[in-house]
Amino acid sequence: MNIVQEKIDDLNALVKITLAPEDYTPNVEKAIKEQAKKANLPGFRKGMVPAAHIKRMYGKSILVEEINTMLNDNISKYLTDNSVEILGQPLPVQEDENQYNWDYNDTFNFAYELGLAPAVDIEVSSKDKFTQYNVKADEETLNERIKNIRKSYGKMTNPEVSAEGDILYAELKQLANDGSEFEGGISATGSIRTDAVTDKKILKTLVGVKKDDTLELDVNKAFGGDAAAIAKLLNISEEDAAELKSKFQVTVKNVNRLEEADLNQEFFDKIFGADAVKDEAGFTAKITEEIESMFKQDADRKLQNDIYTQLTEQTKMQLPDEFLRKWLKATNEKLTDEELAQGYDDFAKNLKWTLIENKIIKDNDIKIDYKDVFEAAKQRLDAQFRMYSPTPLPEDQLAQYAANFLQEKENANRIFEEVKALKVFDYIKSVATLNEKEITYNKFTELK
Repeated sequence: MNIVQEKIDDLNALVKITLAPEDYTPNVEKAIKEQAKKANLPGFRKGMVPAAHIKRMYGKSILVEEINTMLNDNISKYLTDNSVEILGQPLPVQEDENQYNWDYNDTFNFAYELGLAPAVDIEVSSKDKFTQYNVKADEETLNERIKNIRKSYGKMTNPEVSAEGDILYAELKQLANDGSEFEGGISATGSIRTDAVTDKKILKTLVGVKKDDTLELDVNKAFGGDAAAIAKLLNISEEDAAELKSKFQVTVKNVNRLEEADLNQEFFDKIFGADAVKDEAGFTAKITEEIESMFKQDADRKLQNDIYTQLTEQTKMQLPDEFLRKWLKATNEKLTDEELAQGYDDFAKNLKWTLIENKIIKDNDIKIDYKDVFEAAKQRLDAQFRMYSPTPLPEDQLAQYAANFLQEKENANRIFEEVKALKVFDYIKSVATLNEKEITYNKFTELK
């Protein structure tokens, strides 16, 4: 077997492989014998089929399979042994002039295109400057959060007349263009959440109504074309909801209002545990702490995005773009030329960041241990469970969930990549200059 690399330029190369009969024959003969032992063919006892018979019937397919296996194994070994860093995977070169008989006497010549990883020149230092935002709760955001929590622990009442924020339990019937009931049309009973209505004029018509009132409603306009909300209300598919243009007759069956819970000790204990909070000031302080903790996560994501953008823009490198476009098309059969053109720049930018990450990890000997991945998985699952219950899971139970979660290869790979990214960002933050800036949440959301 002979493998040689022909460098086309700094970013592209060819790997050429020659396989002579003496290279592949032992593997093929072994595969034929193994197939003979397993074969179950008419006229032969199982495992007693002659190897010559298997070779005559399936020889060419076995030969092709073994050749492909040898090619894949040896290309990978060659790239590893020679420290050839590539992007994507090797792409076979189609050579029409090579016509083989596949009769165990051919000398096979194959060629593969390689996209070579470029050299990455990056050194993060104190000269790299970023803004670390310290996001504080503004009054509007804080009040909205408190209102939502009080409603979550409040009680349902049935006022005579509706107000903004109420829920109308109603019967809906589809209307024809002339305003009459559409025969065979959609008929449903559902809850209209007035806080989900985006059209202000329509919202006004839903305020001040009472039980047994009838009104006309353009559901598409009312919910701003939100197919999911319309489908849920009318109990139809989202596809049908997206096409729906009809108006509906709405007959109110009941007005429901979720009253906010009183700010008393019983309410405080439900949320934070017995006697953890004693008064309204303590409650407000706790909620402020909670939401500013969430704001910190938003600020961290903003900082990471700023680091990503700045470093990818200032780190100059060329990619084998023509090869990568060809590789993306070869590995994604449904990818259209238009989709490729629209998405390639983002793909290339993300690939550049991956190369930057790998360079930083290598140059600074950053280690990613299983315990880091395990702890990250636990944190991810703990956050998900806390969305449904403020009471944390027992440590041993959370650890078991994390272990089960990481048994799925896709989950493990995703968490590994997240840990890898965080370790790189932590390193960058430790050496770069971070200018801290305090900002209210409503101003922070205006930042790009």
